[in-house]
Amino acid sequence: MARPPPLGELSPCYSPPARSAAPQILAGSLKAPLWLRAYFQGLLFSLGCGIQKHCGKVLFLGFLAFGALALGLRVAVIETDLEQLWVEVGSRVSQELHYTKEKLGEEAAYTSQMLIQTARQEGENVLTPEALGLHLQAALTASKVQVSLYGKSWDLNKICYKSGVPLIENGMIERMIEKLFPCVILTPLDCFWEGAKLQGGSAYLPGRPDIQWTNLDPEQLLEELGPFASLEGFRELLDKAQVGQAYVGRPCLDPDDVHCPPSAPNYHSRQAPSVAQELSGGCHGFSHKFMHWQEELLLGGMARDLQGQLLRAEALQSTFLLMSPRQLYEHFRGDYQTHDIGWSEEQASTVLQAWQRRFVQLAQEALPENSSQQIHAFSSTTLDDILHTFSEVSAARVVGGYLLMLAYACVTMLRWDCAQSQGAVGLAGVLLVALAVASGLGLCALLGITFNAATTQVLPFLALGIGVDDIFLLAHAFTEVPSGTPVQECMGECLRRTGTSVALTSINNMVAFFMAALVPIPALRAFSLQAAIVVGCNFAAVMLVFPAVLSLDLHRRHCQRLDVLCCFSSPCSARVIQILPQELGDRTVPVGIAHLTTTVQAFTHCEASSQHVVTILPPQTHLVPSPSEPLGSELFSPGGSTRDLLSQEEGTRQKTDCKSLSCARWNLAHFARYQFAPLLLQPQAKAMVLVFFGALLGLSLYGATLVQDGLALTDVVPRGTKEHAFLSAQLSWPQGSW
Repeated sequence: MARPPPLGELSPCYSPPARSAAPQILAGSLKAPLWLRAYFQGLLFSLGCGIQKHCGKVLFLGFLAFGALALGLRVAVIETDLEQLWVEVGSRVSQELHYTKEKLGEEAAYTSQMLIQTARQEGENVLTPEALGLHLQAALTASKVQVSLYGKSWDLNKICYKSGVPLIENGMIERMIEKLFPCVILTPLDCFWEGAKLQGGSAYLPGRPDIQWTNLDPEQLLEELGPFASLEGFRELLDKAQVGQAYVGRPCLDPDDVHCPPSAPNYHSRQAPSVAQELSGGCHGFSHKFMHWQEELLLGGMARDLQGQLLRAEALQSTFLLMSPRQLYEHFRGDYQTHDIGWSEEQASTVLQAWQRRFVQLAQEALPENSSQQIHAFSSTTLDDILHTFSEVSAARVVGGYLLMLAYACVTMLRWDCAQSQGAVGLAGVLLVALAVASGLGLCALLGITFNAATTQVLPFLALGIGVDDIFLLAHAFTEVPSGTPVQECMGECLRRTGTSVALTSINNMVAFFMAALVPIPALRAFSLQAAIVVGCNFAAVMLVFPAVLSLDLHRRHCQRLDVLCCFSSPCSARVIQILPQELGDRTVPVGIAHLTTTVQAFTHCEASSQHVVTILPPQTHLVPSPSEPLGSELFSPGGSTRDLLSQEEGTRQKTDCKSLSCARWNLAHFARYQFAPLLLQPQAKAMVLVFFGALLGLSLYGATLVQDGLALTDVVPRGTKEHAFLSAQLSWPQGSW
């Protein structure tokens, strides 16, 4: 390891500033920083020389270590629960959720399935019998969903949430009530008789047709059963809940329906009801006292007159409540329907999820495409499915992005000059960064940090950009090593010149991400920690393993192998160009050509037109190394070999011929230096750039004032999905709705 210079001395690699620039500053405040930098560069120089000396071992151990860490991805856990991702740790919301689960228990929860109906033409009123008729069609389709699992058929009546079946002493009445007890469905259809069509229960009594909510009049039924059984307790229960005539006493949306009961207020008049008037103040379920659905639960985009009377609305919403998995398990535990299937809570959860997926699918397809209304369905299960799908790593996107970066690195680092071409280095660098990213994510999984959509969709590309930037920087610095540098010190000189910048930027990035981990949002905290760890793995790969790749490429060039196809020897190393006397004509033969046996200084040059390396003999008075050869002629023509000699005149002629082939010498560096940079230096271009970025800054500052605090579900759910369309429709009416 290089010995650090003392504080009183400066590294010979640094040239002092101009004498006119206050020399007392150099002797005072800048002495310690420069010494520290020289000391750090000495460490990097020793590191580079050591890696170059043992490049094969370093490369093997590096790939072994990073590959072992990458195996940690097998135990990665992807978190999709919105509560676990976006609820601030220790916040009031988190405390309230914890209190609810602790006091009420998990079994007190239920699952909501929602339908929102809006007009295809924005702003159109939906409080019309026709619009409600279409809403009924969609709700009926969704309520008739059945799924077959474990050899059983599961419908809404079996899995819906019910407010509690009362206990009746009379066994016959108790069984009838258990079959008829309605599901809890919050819908604007409950203001009308058609709301009964969503209830699927039925019962049978001798001498009567099947009893359903569409034809059930509880008061009349009690009068008919009174002589046969004592029902005073049940009658008192119905009176306390204010059930009355239930649905048969409510107006019919379609009075011409053959099943519209005679007890409906508009049965005889055959006139359609005023939808806005009926929905004003909300609706009731079968119990007027305990089941009151407010307007805000049923309507969106409401408009009222000066007296507060409802005039119009732009959306309708129905909500179906299902039991929780725990409730469904307890409900059917020990039941004859499930005794033969090994009933468990996991099976109950599977039944609920399958029903919800089918619910959303059929509800979306309930209305024809040419209908004036559109339906948006929402289910917590399908939302979890969407989040889980978008949280998984998209192999196509990741592979496509990395392949593009591979192609970009290879193309930009290829050169016509065999001694300067680094296409294989670019390919190896991008692959190394990909391995470093995988190892960093694997380390995060081993540390127990859960993954989320930001981790899988954003971090691989972010880390790729950061890592490849350092790869390009080191590769470019390696080509700029001074020609007089000994071969065995080339890598050390490269790290001495560039390693400090790479180290500082990587450390700053890691510190920034670790500081961002102080954010209390779990998803952002996990992303910041993972980003910091991945950047650290990138830094280790770039500073330890990539120099070994550059050292191997140096060996490849020393052995005169082709770039990328390094298993093949370069054809230019075996090509001999003979110079015949007649080619020179009457011109004077240069001294170097006339005395081929004399030891002379020569340097290699690659013809851009034919990709052949030739050795050029300059005039005796201008024997200087070519500035395009960073490693000197001793690497490619050891011992100053005079094979393939060309005169300066012949070399000049070849260079003149190459200038006509602009496509052969074009690359990004040539474009930036000779075309783009001169364009930017023009006064008009400078003015346009300043004006453009000034306008962009003003627009950005204005946009910052429009940012709203908070996190809406639409910011979490991926765009273009049915769930996002539902949430967007639900959040479209912030005043008095939802």
